[in-house]
Amino acid sequence: MSRTIPWAEIAGPLVTAEDAIARLDERLSRSPVRDGFVERFHFHDAAAVLWLEGEFVHVEDLVLHDAHMDIRTPTHELTRARTILRAHRQIFGNAADWAIGRDGMRQLIGRGGGGALRKGREGEGTPEPQMHPDETIETDGPDPLAEEFAAIDAVLARSSAVLEGVAVERPSRPQTTPERDPLVYDADWDEPARLDDWRTLLDRTADLSPVLAAAVLWDAWEDIGPLQHQPWLGTLLVAATLRQRRKTIAHLPALNTGLRVIGRERRRHRNRTERWLAFFDAVVEAAALGLKEHDRLGMAREQMLRRTRNRRGNSKLPQLIDYVLSRPLVSSAMIEKDLKVTTRGALNLVGELNLREVTGRGRYRAWGIV
Repeated sequence: MSRTIPWAEIAGPLVTAEDAIARLDERLSRSPVRDGFVERFHFHDAAAVLWLEGEFVHVEDLVLHDAHMDIRTPTHELTRARTILRAHRQIFGNAADWAIGRDGMRQLIGRGGGGALRKGREGEGTPEPQMHPDETIETDGPDPLAEEFAAIDAVLARSSAVLEGVAVERPSRPQTTPERDPLVYDADWDEPARLDDWRTLLDRTADLSPVLAAAVLWDAWEDIGPLQHQPWLGTLLVAATLRQRRKTIAHLPALNTGLRVIGRERRRHRNRTERWLAFFDAVVEAAALGLKEHDRLGMAREQMLRRTRNRRGNSKLPQLIDYVLSRPLVSSAMIEKDLKVTTRGALNLVGELNLREVTGRGRYRAWGIV
């Protein structure tokens, strides 16, 4: 594959992107605000995904919705943003190679074995038809109650054998695929085959540099379109490949925040090389934005820590500082829930840290680092 790569055109931007993302990860690996930075950029990247799709979601609304403290009815876009946020956390919370493995990808897509559970609970809660007291019970067919008792006896027998140390072969379960609504899913859209094509390309890019391989995989995902209703998952999987190949260790790259800065005409250019160059620039922009945010959080932390001097050992202020650094904004209810304090205690802690009120309201206020 390396023979078809225009090295003369991409070498410079590729090296710049590699250095930028490595510099940010190195800074975060030794930073005291790393956890807060990572959590904040989960929110920012989830909002950037919706922005790239033409939808607008306030990061502040996403924070409140994630804490189950909405001030209004959540929109469909806000619900989707929280789904993306949860995928971010799930990818970063697991092993580096989990997301691009088959099991991890199956769970992220939403097909992690839920079909068997749905089949096992099918019909639960359906009322039984009422029978007349004088009506006789037909016994021509097989007795379903006897079959249930036989299944229970088989389970008890296997359990007894396991307890006695006897090797028991587990019964195979039929794998059933739930039917998909043709009004929602295109019947001709073969998602498994498209995912296999993308995974084949993932194996072929193993000999490329991490950022170049990420550009190739991102461009291929945009071209193949494996998933009809989860196109945003491609960028997260591409970021996971950077982490899997040890290009980033301390964080999951927020690539969508960088792609948001790049114009659509560059991201959708007819020339493949131009699309790769746009991706490299997006990596640089995301890294630059991350460095600025890291420096801002570090300075804010130092200023807030000065207010914790000569405090009691059981003071809640250090916990509040960590919590404020991990969220774009906090409300009194969120502080109460996380720090286990009263409303008055939460307001007193906010006053001692002298946080900036960002809503300008007298009620339902929120504070943040501005």
